[in-house]
Amino acid sequence: MLDKLTLVLGGAGSGKSLWAETLVRNAGKDRIYLATARVWDDEMRQKVNHHIAQRGPGWTTIEAPLDVTSALAQARPDQVVLLDCATMWLSNHLLDETDLATEEARFLTALSTCTAPVVVVSNEVGLSVVPDNALARRFRDAQGALNQKLAAQAGLVVAVMAGLPLTLKGTLP
Repeated sequence: MLDKLTLVLGGAGSGKSLWAETLVRNAGKDRIYLATARVWDDEMRQKVNHHIAQRGPGWTTIEAPLDVTSALAQARPDQVVLLDCATMWLSNHLLDETDLATEEARFLTALSTCTAPVVVVSNEVGLSVVPDNALARRFRDAQGALNQKLAAQAGLVVAVMAGLPLTLKGTLP
């Protein structure tokens, strides 16, 4: 049985999304895919199409690049939500220059009140180099802080590297 909140962390290309999809697929509930990416160019469209093909059938997709709270509020206990990913959600808010503290608080509250189990995918950015510009450093710091808050709230936290899970907190189902 899945925890109320599971956080799956990993670097870009680490296999975290595929691992999270498998975890959700094995939960035996109706699957909701909460997509946060915005498609700005052909390369991003290819990445989204790859993720759709990788997931396969049996998923209800809700596109929510900014407002994940509404989708989480509508989730039912007989469903499981895969939010992929917190990194894109955060990037969208930074680029739109929204009130990040308010949106983050709304997001964390929505996760705690959601009646369905939620698996959140997020990038681990703390293992990379120090960015060379202010926006990138702001993003790195905000992503690190958000990941720490998500990890504190989650019952299960898993780091994925080279497609392999390493449990950091909790117990795998």
